[in-house]
Amino acid sequence: MLAAAVLGAGALAGCSSGKSASSVASSAAGEIEKGVSAAASAASALASAAGGAGALISSAQAEASAAVSAANSAVAGIKGGLDAKADVAAGEVSTGSDGKAQVELTVTNHGQQSYRYVVQVNFTDDSGTVLDAVAVTVDDLAAGQSAKATARSNRQLSGTVKAVVANAIRY
Repeated sequence: MLAAAVLGAGALAGCSSGKSASSVASSAAGEIEKGVSAAASAASALASAAGGAGALISSAQAEASAAVSAANSAVAGIKGGLDAKADVAAGEVSTGSDGKAQVELTVTNHGQQSYRYVVQVNFTDDSGTVLDAVAVTVDDLAAGQSAKATARSNRQLSGTVKAVVANAIRY
């Protein structure tokens, strides 16, 4: 329909300029063909870029999934531990000198004896998608005491990154 409109307008313009309708139509068809070719090239480039971006996204998702599995395994490997998420507070995420996300954790032992802690921290984006995950250990924290620990992402993360204490076990 667009081609017909362009051809019709071109034919009308050609008639008023003294050119034959067929030469104007031929010229307009050539221009449309160039436009279609350019659009096809742009679509191909966009699809190629999207495919590349899709591969990068897929790779990042695989890395995040592997990190979450490793952190989950570190926490799941503890036998006889108690849920201690309430004992852990996470600060604001910052970027370290190595370009990786990091967050300071404050672990407070509310128990009656010394405990070791394993804390799983998930680094997420604004929508809650996990970008990376790590497990941090705090050894022999005396009853009633607090300790600081730093959780660092395994790789550089971009965009707004948040830290979520996904699991914490004391044992």
